[in-house]
Formats: sequence, structure tokens, C-alpha cells
Amino acid sequence: MALLTNKQTFSSSFTQRCRYDVFLSFRGEDTRNSFTSTLNGILRHNGINTFMDDELQRGEKISTELLEAIQNSKISIIIFSKNYATSTWCLDELVKILECKKNGQIVLPIFYKVDPSEVRSQKGKFGAALAKLEKFKDNINKVQRWRAALNEASNLSGWHYKNDRPQFWFIQEIFEEISSAKLNCSQVFVVKYPVGIDSRVEEISWCLDIESNDVRMLVIHGLPGIGKTTIAKAIFNLIAYHFEGSSFLEDVRENSKTNDGVQQLQEALYSEILGGRNLKVHGVSKRINVIMEKLRHKKILLILDDVDKLVQVENLLGNCNWFAAGSRIIITTREEKLLSTLREDCHLIYCNYKVKELDEHESRELFCQHAFKRNKPTEDYLELIHQFICYAKGLPLVLKIIGADLNDKNLHCWKSALDKYKRIPNQDIQEVLKISYDGLDQIQQDIFLDIACFLKGFYKNFVVDILQSSNFYDPYYDIEKLIDKSLIVVGKDDKLSMHDLIQKMGLEIARQESELSKKHRRLLYYEDAPEVLNGDTGLDEIRGITLSLPQPRKMQLNLGKMKSLKYLTIRNVICEDLKSLPNGLRLLDWNEFPLSSLPSTFEPTKLVVLNMRGSLIELDEHFEV
Repeated sequence: MALLTNKQTFSSSFTQRCRYDVFLSFRGEDTRNSFTSTLNGILRHNGINTFMDDELQRGEKISTELLEAIQNSKISIIIFSKNYATSTWCLDELVKILECKKNGQIVLPIFYKVDPSEVRSQKGKFGAALAKLEKFKDNINKVQRWRAALNEASNLSGWHYKNDRPQFWFIQEIFEEISSAKLNCSQVFVVKYPVGIDSRVEEISWCLDIESNDVRMLVIHGLPGIGKTTIAKAIFNLIAYHFEGSSFLEDVRENSKTNDGVQQLQEALYSEILGGRNLKVHGVSKRINVIMEKLRHKKILLILDDVDKLVQVENLLGNCNWFAAGSRIIITTREEKLLSTLREDCHLIYCNYKVKELDEHESRELFCQHAFKRNKPTEDYLELIHQFICYAKGLPLVLKIIGADLNDKNLHCWKSALDKYKRIPNQDIQEVLKISYDGLDQIQQDIFLDIACFLKGFYKNFVVDILQSSNFYDPYYDIEKLIDKSLIVVGKDDKLSMHDLIQKMGLEIARQESELSKKHRRLLYYEDAPEVLNGDTGLDEIRGITLSLPQPRKMQLNLGKMKSLKYLTIRNVICEDLKSLPNGLRLLDWNEFPLSSLPSTFEPTKLVVLNMRGSLIELDEHFEV
């Protein structure tokens, strides 16, 4: 009997680690002091945590403690013996066990000196016991549920002991199956506070459909710090014991940077699925062939965490068309379409899942768990908590970092920290968010920075036109690349947007570039404006300007020498005399323009977007549509 072919669906209630490995359901008068106690002893002696109700008080109804023990067990073993059905307690246990089976629990029947057909058809002592219970009117509906449960359980794959061999060897066979399952699915640590994980795992369950016998690949993608790895770990813990072998490979992107790293990943994959065997083969390609040959007949669960190049998958799995029936491959990545070619090249069902940000309730709970070690804070902190939640915009990593940073800090520290976070990006957060940016080529990085600094909120087609006129080629591919990496989003209104912290990351990169080069390609902070605009050097390097002053202020703008200026956004600047504008402008966004006309020398032949709401200006024939 193969334990791991007992397939069931799963649900989010099993994302937490089970308290018990095995729950034993048995009729005490038949097997407590014989078969069941021996089985329990062998399992416990070998490190398998069992629940056997030795000390619970018996009553007319099954106890809450017993129901919780069933629910918190990874595997339930039902020992059907001749008097099992005479106990309403045992029958209630059976019903509860089969409820948990629907949520992913493995259920294994042992037919101890009874024939499975007797349980299935309720003949012999099973039939007599249920007929006796049916005499009581209050039990009629219950008996129907018990009959259905007996029928269902008797059809599950299990063991049949006919008293035709020594019990010890029979029990040893059961132990080896359960031990194998336990070793094949060692748990991985998820997170200390798994807020919002259950609902997202539940959403993914239909994609995996672990009852089906086809091969499936699930790609989990989304923003940096959104919880992709956390969700993958929860799924691994949840379903690994349904497979003949399982492996969770972390940090594939980072570990694939060197040949030694690729070798270590290949060896870990081989060893974890084959129970500690070593992969003693030289060369990446040769190791791939050995992995495919040795694993192709095993139903496996494989999770590759943080992949950013297709070759990283190929170095581990080859052509991906060799998996045994029922296998599941899960890959986490920042880039949605990175692995889409596998959909056509491999004979498998391909699904993808985009991880959503935490909602306000989930964000508050996660933040408070890290900041206060409890769900609810004191009244004094409520407003500040709300502001930090608004800052994080549903990113679990950000909520965790900030919450942990503020743990045990007083109210004054909280206010000071909020002010700092708003002004200066946190380095730990910045490093995680910047990984996707670092994976872009130079042109894509420039496009991302232009969107973050100047073009967020504009229609996608306008942005394409602006960039195409600036770079002299169609930027559609590069914009799609940014979308795939979750750096930008196209809304239902076809406008480009991005997560606030992704934008802050872009602004910080632009600021650091200016500091390092001493040249302002992108002028974003009004504090820098007087020094830059009134100077004579570096003006021809400026690509874009955003001047958004908190209050109206007079300022002299010397823009004529800015030959490279493409983007100009002005707010609250009172300019009494504007002598010139660069003819290369693609975007002119100046609400409440203070003058009655644009400079006469300005030729807007390359202008794509003009926004001058609230202005008294009259446009000449150059601006006719």
C-alpha cells in the first residue's frame, strides 16, 4: 500500500504546523491493550508524535479536546475492529476525521481482523450495531451520517490484518509508510506572524488541484516584499506529504550566480527528494540528466524560490517535460511572464497567481503583531498606526520591518520615525525593492526612473509616445518588461501607476545618482532648484524637472540652456519673466501658469503632453489639434 497515493484536496486551515503527526481512532475494548498500544509505542519511540486518548473522560458526546486533536493531526489512522461501530464515540470521531480529510488530512484505515466489505456494507457486527442504534428516534439522522462515513472510509486505501502473520511485522510496515511520509515532508519555517496567508493559500488551491493526476506548474508573482516566498512555504508545509518526494530550494536567483551555486542547488534538489543520496556527477548538463533520470518516475513537489531568469529553471529541471503524473512545480518570481514559454514547451498545466497587497485590516494586524506583540494597540497609537499602514500600502515586508523597528519604543520615537520614513527611505526596504530595478538593462532603468519621476499617472499611450520621441525607438517592449516585473501597473483607465514605495525607491535612486555624479539629470527637490537653475554648469545634462513647492513662491527660471530637457512639471512657482523654453520638451505640465503667453521663441514641435489647467494663457497656432 502506498501512503502517498491517498490524494486529497487541501485548505488554508492546514497552513499552520499540525500539533500531532498521527491521530489514532480505535475501539478501546478491542485493541487498546494490544494492537493499538503496540502501534502507538513504536510510532512514539521513533519520533512520530501521536495522539491516543488514554486519559480522556468518556461521556455521551465526543469531547472538544478530542475534536481539536483530530483537527490538529497530519494523519488519522482508523483501526476498524469488530466492535468499532458499537461506540457512538468512535463513529463521531470517524465523521470528524472525514471532515478533516476534505481539508488535506491523510486518512488511513486499518481493518483489524474484519473484512473491508463488512465495514463498507455494514454487515455482520457493524450492521447489527447500527441497526440497534437506529431504534432510537434521536439517532436516525446520525446513523445515516455514520453509515455514509463507514462506506467512505472503507473505500480508502489502507491495510488489512487477517491474523495471518506476526503483528509486529504488520505494524513495522505501517510505521515505515508513515515514517517515510514524515521524512519526505520536513517543514520549513514560514513566518512568525502568518497574517493573510490562509486566504491567499485558499485562492491558490484550485490551481494546484492535488487530486488530479496531471502535471502542474504554478508561478507565484508580484511586488518585491509582497509575500511570495512566505506563501510558497505555507503551501509546501501544507501538501508536501502528498508526494513521494519534495524539495524547497530557496534563493535560486542569488545561488545561481556562480557555477558552484548551481551545483549546490542541483545537489540539494537530488538529495532532498531521494532521501539524502549524493549527486556525484561533474558538469551542470550531466547533473541535469541524472536528476531527470532518477526523478522521472516519482510524484514530486518542487518549489523554486526567487527565480528571475529562465536558465535558472533549465539548470535544475532541464526541458521540464519529464515529470511523473501528479507532480507539482511551484516557482516564485517578480516577473509574471518570465516562464510563460514553458506553457507551450512542456506537457503540463500552467497557472499563475499574482499576490495582492494586504488589506487595511490585515495590515493593521500584522503591523501590531510586530510592534506590540498583540493584535490591538493602545488608543494613543491609533492615528500613528494608521499613518504607517498608509505608508506601507499593504506590503508585508514593510509592515514587518517598521513594526519590529518600533517595538518597545515610546510615542515620541514613533512620531520621529514616521517623519524620517516619509523623508528618507529605509535602507532594508530599499534593498529589497531595488532588486527588480537592478535586473533591468540601462535603457529600461532610465525609462523606469522617467516614469517614477515624471510620468506616473499619465495614459500609457502618451507615455509610449513621449518615450518614443525621446529615444527614437518603440519603447513598448521595455514598458511591458517593467509591468512584468511589477514595477509599474496599467490601471483599468489605461493610466500608468506604481506602488508608492516603488516610486519612492525610484526617486531615491535618482537622488543618489545626482549626488554621486554631481550632475542633476532629474531635478526633483525644490531645495536644489535655486542652486541648479541659477548656475551655469550642468544645465545641458538635465533631462527632467519637477518643482512642486508647498506654497506659492517667486522664482527665476533659466531654462534656455537645458538642451536635454524633456519633462517639465511646475507647481506653485511664480515666474514673472520666462524668456525661453527648450524646444525638445515632450511634457509641459504647469497648472496655473502665471503668464499670458509662452515665450515667442518656443517651438513645441516635439511636445506630446500639454497640461496647463487654471491658466489664463492663450495658445497660438502651434498648439492646434
